[in-house]
Amino acid sequence: MFDMLYEWFWWDRIWLPVNLTWSDLEDREGRVYAKASHLYVTIPYALTCLLIRYMFERWIATPLALSAGIKQRVRLRTEHVPILEHYYTCQSRSPAQADIDGLSKKSSLSVRQVERWFRRRRAQDRPGVLKKFTEASWRFVFYLLAFLGGIAALYDKEWFYDTREVWTGFPKQSMLQSQYWYYILQMSFYASLLFRVTFDVKRKDFKEQIIHHLATLVLLSFSWCVNYIRIGTLVMLVHDASDVLLESAKLFNYAKWEKTCKTLFVLFAVVFMVTRLVIFPFWLIHCTWVYPVHHYPAFFGYYFFNVMLVVLLCLHMFWAYLILRMIKKFIFGRLTRDERSDCEDEDEEESVPSEDEGEEQHKLGNGRVMDEKEDKNGCFGSLSPPENVCWSKTVC
Repeated sequence: MFDMLYEWFWWDRIWLPVNLTWSDLEDREGRVYAKASHLYVTIPYALTCLLIRYMFERWIATPLALSAGIKQRVRLRTEHVPILEHYYTCQSRSPAQADIDGLSKKSSLSVRQVERWFRRRRAQDRPGVLKKFTEASWRFVFYLLAFLGGIAALYDKEWFYDTREVWTGFPKQSMLQSQYWYYILQMSFYASLLFRVTFDVKRKDFKEQIIHHLATLVLLSFSWCVNYIRIGTLVMLVHDASDVLLESAKLFNYAKWEKTCKTLFVLFAVVFMVTRLVIFPFWLIHCTWVYPVHHYPAFFGYYFFNVMLVVLLCLHMFWAYLILRMIKKFIFGRLTRDERSDCEDEDEEESVPSEDEGEEQHKLGNGRVMDEKEDKNGCFGSLSPPENVCWSKTVC
């Protein structure tokens, strides 16, 4: 059964043009071709990326953040209430009013105390600026090196200037050493991001990020196996161009260099629109959709590859919409937070205590003194400094 599925999955007619077989992509006559077995190495390389990232964030990014005045905010831990903790972890971080009333009865706490407990619990889990800075630093370094490496690998290639050359001699196009490492390192990096996605800072586009990473890995794996390496390198280069600017804008935002952050964000928006919404669809997708049928009839792999490129294009359009919303608010002076970020929602929720809560800070509640200093540094510690005031949270 397994052998039959294996043979069906690797059937020539699915992945290769008519009159071509996998034997045509075997090394011969001085030509070296990519093999599916080469992709196994991306797993240990991805784990190596995680190790390098850990050392980089701890020994380089963290000292750099501290030198820029970014410090880890100490958050007070909430009192452990099993009923509320179970609801928080298993059902919802933001319960509805009806649920709050029910939890109040079950836990023998007042409604106000239950609401305060959930606010403090969310604040406890909210990632600090230091964590965001170290993550952005790692991505910035990789994207910068990948972009420069891509330019070095492609600047002297014909298909870099004329996309028709992508299909010249296909599929008998020998793989270059630079292409091998460019592919393997990029795939290892995206695999490491996928491994870490549940531990990194989560934003509203969390699901879209998962789809993006999976689509990227599937695209790179497929293009590797069927020798679509030339177009694959162009797709990676186009994506890295704007990612470098985005991560650098984040770094300056966290360091509170607002003018530099604004400049980089505007530059990022321009480069993003040009590379993702102009070059990507009208040059690269056009190259994969129009030119191949001049060389061979359309087949399943041809449609599969183009559909995956369209999936990426849809994600680009979604992110472009968010960017345009941020630019609109920036122009009219009403931008207060990142359209993709969840963290500021809770900051705003906790930024202004009610009068009742202000009064309760000095009262006894269930045998506990609600000390003003404790409340300020705990639940409302996010008020100092008020990060949600600056427009530059666009790149949170």
